[in-house]
Amino acid sequence: MAGSLVVADRLRSGPGRKSRAKDSHRHLPPTSRSANCEASGGKRELSPVEQLEDMRTTPIKCRDGTLVYPYSLPTRDAQLNRLKKEKFDVLVIGGGCVGSGVALDAQIRGLKTAMVEANDFSAGTSGRSTKLIHGGIRYLETAFWKLDYGSFALVQEALEERAHMLNAAPYMNSPLPIMIPIYKWWEVPYFWAGAKAYDLVASRQKSVPSSHYMDVDEALFQFPMLRGKGLKGAIIYYDGQMNDTRMGLTIALTAAQEGAAIANRVEVVSLLKDPGTGQVNGARVQDRLTGVEWDIAAKVVVNATGVFADKIRKFDDPKAVELIEPAAGVHVMFPAHFSPAKMGLIVPKTTDGRVLFFLPWEGCTLAGTTDSHSDITMHPQPTAQEVNFIMQETNRYLTTNVAAKDLIAAWSGLRPLVKDPEKIKEGTAALSRNHVIEVSETGKLITITGGKWTTYRRMAEDTVDRILQEHAGLLANGDVSPQASTWNRKLLGADRAGIVCAQKFNQIGITLRNDYELPEDVSAHLVKSYGTRALQVAEWVRAGYLDTKPGKAKRLHSRYPFLEAEVIFAVDQEYALKPMDILARRTRLAFLDTEAARAAVPRVVKLMGDLLGWSWRQRTMEKAEALAFLETMNVEKTALLKK
Repeated sequence: MAGSLVVADRLRSGPGRKSRAKDSHRHLPPTSRSANCEASGGKRELSPVEQLEDMRTTPIKCRDGTLVYPYSLPTRDAQLNRLKKEKFDVLVIGGGCVGSGVALDAQIRGLKTAMVEANDFSAGTSGRSTKLIHGGIRYLETAFWKLDYGSFALVQEALEERAHMLNAAPYMNSPLPIMIPIYKWWEVPYFWAGAKAYDLVASRQKSVPSSHYMDVDEALFQFPMLRGKGLKGAIIYYDGQMNDTRMGLTIALTAAQEGAAIANRVEVVSLLKDPGTGQVNGARVQDRLTGVEWDIAAKVVVNATGVFADKIRKFDDPKAVELIEPAAGVHVMFPAHFSPAKMGLIVPKTTDGRVLFFLPWEGCTLAGTTDSHSDITMHPQPTAQEVNFIMQETNRYLTTNVAAKDLIAAWSGLRPLVKDPEKIKEGTAALSRNHVIEVSETGKLITITGGKWTTYRRMAEDTVDRILQEHAGLLANGDVSPQASTWNRKLLGADRAGIVCAQKFNQIGITLRNDYELPEDVSAHLVKSYGTRALQVAEWVRAGYLDTKPGKAKRLHSRYPFLEAEVIFAVDQEYALKPMDILARRTRLAFLDTEAARAAVPRVVKLMGDLLGWSWRQRTMEKAEALAFLETMNVEKTALLKK
């Protein structure tokens, strides 16, 4: 079964475009090294670097006895080498969900594509969402009451894309029932009709069960912590749920597997322009780890940097009118017992007229979000006022009130609300609900911004369509497809060839429990995070690593299912370069439980330091940087509600 895993990911690694860096996917025959190899007449242990290389070139044994090589992504050094030496059709700036989506779409169509991210993949807005894959049921309500076709079209598009996301990574993304509690009789038919309309709009792409009414007894059985006094019943409707950062990372890794050259911690410091035409034809970049700078040449440059879009736009035109209006959304985390494991709750109208979600996520309870103005920053921080608001609204609906002592994490994310540049030309600064694509008049820089997580694929498709519209010469040699092919295209780890488990991912979990003897919670977590590649993580457990003996499944924290072996896998296969790349994004421990993440920092620094050859001084700096990051996810509890 483990062997089938890698066969599947290799057989379906892409359409074989000429732009693919085929050598980066070729694997060497197994080495003759072992954990106790002969050296100078004696036995020695492999170095950390040799251990990584050994696992990259050592086959995994299948149940039928055959041996196959696991798929390995190109190393970061190999990616940087390509970025320094090759010329590209498209350079994407920004490695969030949209930038990664553009890179994937462009590469699949046959455009030689590069993508650089100044921080880590999906470290910004893409990793700080409400974790829902949704059409926006409240926008549908607006569409009907205000006869607003724009809102209706937005919901329709998002619901179509919801179906794609659930299909593209079915091991990670799944339907989630969400309860609308009803305390007035007249609201029963109102919300029932609204939920049925939501189903109807999504009917062309049926991807979740239908909504239904639930009586009081059943509602309290399904959500026992819900306040029962005055309850008239509930409406259950369905949306999708995801692990947003891992989803964004998987899109980026799939783009790399298709042949795109990608790198995190590479920042654009200026744009290059053709001296004859004045058009943007590349970027000057800096490796933020080494300080090394170089130029990347590209026929087209796409700005997909979200809330930071105006900064890149002003590299092209210092006089460009700013488009971005950042809005902060705060989320707070509570222990798992505040919500059922498989049922969410929506407060359709808070005291100030907004929507509040109360959702199970990654073994904890997520509540949010707020909506307030914020300065543009990579690390927005929640305020006590915003956290108090969420707690107060939550307590209106629960039998057991949440209080400061129940808070285990709090974090904020910025949404890039965008002014429509066409309307700015007409003299108005109205914000657009849809995504906006701008082609600058000065340098033909293409900027994509706005929109929402659920529609990332459509945003990427529209962007590449615009690239080909503006640069028709890219279609001249016939190697580039004018049509996107990302719809329902499965991502890395999704059993794309269907030969691992026929996409019945519970079979992977059974293998992890039975063959690798991993606990049930760990097995479930690995499958949900990695899909078929969970078996590769399990191989690290089986083989042992650094100072950990073979077969020892050591956790990063005793309360959570995240393994130390995931640190090794993330460094080797997922471009993790900093402790917070592990604790905040490859695993989500920092977003779930700040204190647990803080406790795990020293061990993560030790593992990464041994693998990456960090000096004592660098280890000290990395630890301090990680702890400083965690402070942005804290809020002063003395200012919060008390029981």
